[in-house]
Amino acid sequence: MSVESPSTAPRLAPARPHHPQRQPSRTPAYGFWRRLLPVLAAVALAIRLPSFLHPFWSPDEGYLAVQARILANGGELYETVVDRKPPLLPWLYEAAFTLFGDGSVQAMKLLAVAAQFGTATLLAAFARRRWGDRSGATAGVLFLLISVGFIPQDTQALTFEVVILPFTAAAVVCADRGRWGAAGVAVAGAFLTKQTGGVVLVPVLWLLWRACGPGPAVRPALLRTAAGFAVPVAAAALLTDPAGFLFWTVTGSGAYAFSLTGSELHVLIRAFVNSLILCLCCVGIVPPVARALRTTHRPAGRPLTDLWVWFAASAGAVTVGFHFYGHYFLQLLPPIALLATAALRSLRQERLRSVLSVPAWVCALFVLWAVFAPRSELVHAERVATAVREHSAPTDRVLVWGIHPQTYRLADRAPASRYLTAGLLTNFSGGRDGPQVGEAYGVPGAWRVFAEEMRARPPTLIVDDSRGKPYGPERLPTLRRLLAGQYEPLPGTVEGTVLYVRSSGS
Repeated sequence: MSVESPSTAPRLAPARPHHPQRQPSRTPAYGFWRRLLPVLAAVALAIRLPSFLHPFWSPDEGYLAVQARILANGGELYETVVDRKPPLLPWLYEAAFTLFGDGSVQAMKLLAVAAQFGTATLLAAFARRRWGDRSGATAGVLFLLISVGFIPQDTQALTFEVVILPFTAAAVVCADRGRWGAAGVAVAGAFLTKQTGGVVLVPVLWLLWRACGPGPAVRPALLRTAAGFAVPVAAAALLTDPAGFLFWTVTGSGAYAFSLTGSELHVLIRAFVNSLILCLCCVGIVPPVARALRTTHRPAGRPLTDLWVWFAASAGAVTVGFHFYGHYFLQLLPPIALLATAALRSLRQERLRSVLSVPAWVCALFVLWAVFAPRSELVHAERVATAVREHSAPTDRVLVWGIHPQTYRLADRAPASRYLTAGLLTNFSGGRDGPQVGEAYGVPGAWRVFAEEMRARPPTLIVDDSRGKPYGPERLPTLRRLLAGQYEPLPGTVEGTVLYVRSSGS
């Protein structure tokens, strides 16, 4: 019997360390949510506290507030007052004013807090189901921290995108659990808030295909999703006016949605700046997420394709129309938060806290910015509103020719036209600074209706708030003739804003 010496014995390759796939760690649901929900509620309220400092942060809020007053007084959406948006958010404003009084702007601020809280909760539920308790908490908190990472007017205002987010998150959560009818309803809610919210249908259909495949189960799932989407949309169309709903939400905004000629540089600069701000608000998580994606395995054996599809669809929604306002980018944040959570789950607890501390500090800086940032446009609108009150009676109708409809609300005067801004009549509302601003580029048929309104019930006061913008009366023949024939300017201006009263002979 021969015995091999150590020098001649065959050498075995060193055993590779075995890394078992980490299983999601979940405590009982009641205990998890009892601890997490108060945290999410406190953070959601804290990041939006600046929003309660001012009545309006953006023209969108002013537009919605004026719309709500008209609707509460018996007006009809897409007839007495019009906008390019679907009806859900105007209805929510109207309901708040009906329940809490005409001046209940603060109720809508609380709605924004609830929307942020709801989105964070849904993202936490999604992440917890896939990757466990810690990831659930990470997703919810991380979303809230990065959700204020733009200029205050984009994050503190109750914009359409803020209300879109809980619907989009709900759609993906329901689809991930195979609840196709509920997913369709959630997609409808996003679409009825703003058209671009409907792009969440793309990840919903991706999840449906992955769950059902080409087999016989796909047809009933598709039918439930389609029914869930179609019923609320059809109901909204019937509750307003089907033709008006179709025109104002789909077919009547071609120049606004797709026109770019003459404004390319202006738009590209805005896209670059807001993309840069988005990167800044995520700066603390980008390096560890990049490292984690390079060095870790697929989380819990589940691919992240659905989250990348969601991100790509949201990026498409941001791009549609080539406007690139900061609040448009909010649609990117839910998939970003989940993708980051998936990557960060490999970190130890202490390292994870260190990573999340950076977006927490960045979030605090953005909140402080919102507290102390000057509000020059709001101050201007308040001064103009004071002048309007001085030169008109409470029952008078006035026309504010500009892009700040909150002046109507601040002055407590009824608008003389269904078009609450000059944007609908000139195509300026997309931020265009090029040649495609003027009567020829407004909503089709709008100038004919506007001229009829001015003939039937001439406003007591016309406020030219264009201040040198491309939609000034000197570039608009119809408005220029109206002012020259029936109105005369008051002496002086309000920071460049000219007030016209009806001439004695008209």
